[in-house]
Formats: sequence, structure tokens, C-alpha cells
Amino acid sequence: MSKTNHIVLRLLQIAVIAVFFGRAYQHWFWDAPYRTLLWDENLMSGIIEGLFNLSWDDYITNNEVDERIQNWIKGIGVFYFICGWSVLFLERFPKWVSRLLWLGSLSLVFLAVLYCKEKFYSLGQFFEYALQFGSPVVLLFYFHKSIRIQNWLLLLRILIALTFTCHGLYAYGYYPVPGNFVEMTISILNCSDEQALQFLKLAGILDFILSVLLFFPFKTARWALWYAIFWGFSTTIARIWANFYWEFPWESLHQWMFEMVYRFPHFILPVSCYLVWRNFRKKTAL
Repeated sequence: MSKTNHIVLRLLQIAVIAVFFGRAYQHWFWDAPYRTLLWDENLMSGIIEGLFNLSWDDYITNNEVDERIQNWIKGIGVFYFICGWSVLFLERFPKWVSRLLWLGSLSLVFLAVLYCKEKFYSLGQFFEYALQFGSPVVLLFYFHKSIRIQNWLLLLRILIALTFTCHGLYAYGYYPVPGNFVEMTISILNCSDEQALQFLKLAGILDFILSVLLFFPFKTARWALWYAIFWGFSTTIARIWANFYWEFPWESLHQWMFEMVYRFPHFILPVSCYLVWRNFRKKTAL
């Protein structure tokens, strides 16, 4: 294995571990949007009343049921922790770890579906998580060499473009601009609400440009990848930068560190794409 391949493999492993550990922490100590499905009367009332002989009102007001849901969420957190830990043993037990990571990736896809449902089925919300739920797949394809490197690079560019485009849809204002986007911008740049919105709109436009340039030849696309690395890292670290208070250091880290950690693929995967593409370009005119 060449030095570049070794570095990329380790970077991909770090990205996947970060996604699973970050989500595990979220599921253990905070919450995840499973109730958006489990408390949807249109979808679930027939199942609840038919299988469990329990009225809908009793179901949604029962503390024991809610406790079971919460324990189930924590159990998924344990599963995510196991998935993250297993990445360290990919080279020793490739068959079993690969199966586990495929399941983990499918679970992350389901989580993205729930976030999408929570946001009134906005597709942008789903595909904003493309780099997160796609990172285990990218790692496995790279490790097993199960697809040609050209196809691997194309897949990775598609995932990057989806994530940044959908982030741009929120930043630009196509979807309602999230309040935390504005609050983080104001906190970091010390600007007004209007200036924050203008900055976010510009960031959204740059996200769109980046997503197009990724599919140009390397000499052009590398500029998009460099920007993706910079902006992906910036938006990742912003979760701590904008929300850390020295008066409450542990509380700040407890509330925001996991949100930073599971976004590691947003800059690590663009780095990996750049390194592999640059190395591959030495052998071809791609």
C-alpha cells in the first residue's frame, strides 16, 4: 500500500469513527427524532391498536411506553458505538466489520429519513446528511477495492455535492434559514442579523458553485475541493466555537461536542477525494 493510500484509509476510518461516536453520544445523552415516526398517528395508530391492543391516547401518554422508546434510542446509541469501535478492526476482521458497517450506514440513512420527515419531508434535509451516511460505504469500497477508483471518486464527489448543495439551500434561504445558522454567524463574526443573513446567502451561493465545479477536470475541481475542505472544517468547528462558554466549559462541550464530531466527514472526505484524485491523475488524464 502506497503512502497516499495508507493516509487516505486512515482518514476515512477517522471520519467513520467520528460519525458513529458522535451519533452514539447524541443517542445516549440527548435525543433523536424517532418519535416523529413513533408518535405519528396516521402511520402508527393501526399498528399500535392492532398489535398491542392499546388506544392511541393511552399509547402517547403512557410514561412506561415513553421510557421504552428512550431505552430503545439509547440501545441504538450502543449499536453506533460498536460500529465506530469496529472500524479499528477492519483490517483484522474485514468480513464481519464490513457487514456491521453496512448495517450502520443503513441505520444512518434511516436517521436521515426521520430528520427529513421532521422537517416536513424536505429532501434537502435528507441529502444534507449524505457525507455522514455515505462515509462507511466510501470506506468499505476503498478498503476492499470493490469498485474502480474512477467510480469511487465519482461517488465521493456526488456525496460532497449533495451535502454542500443542501447546506446551501438552507444558507441561501430556499428553505427557512435555521436560527442556529444565524446565531452562530452572529456569535463568530460579531455582526448584525441582516449581515449574518447576507453572509449566509453568499455562503449558499458558494456552496452551489462548489457543487458544480466538482465535476470539472481536476485542475478546476481542486479549487472546489480546497474550498470544501475549508468550509467543511469551518462549519464543523463552528459548533464549538460559537457555543462555548468559559463559565460553563463542561456543559458547553457536553451539549455541542458531539455535533462537531459527527460532522468530521464534511471536511475529511473532501481531503480524501483530493488526495486520491491527485494521486490517480499522475497515471491518467482524468
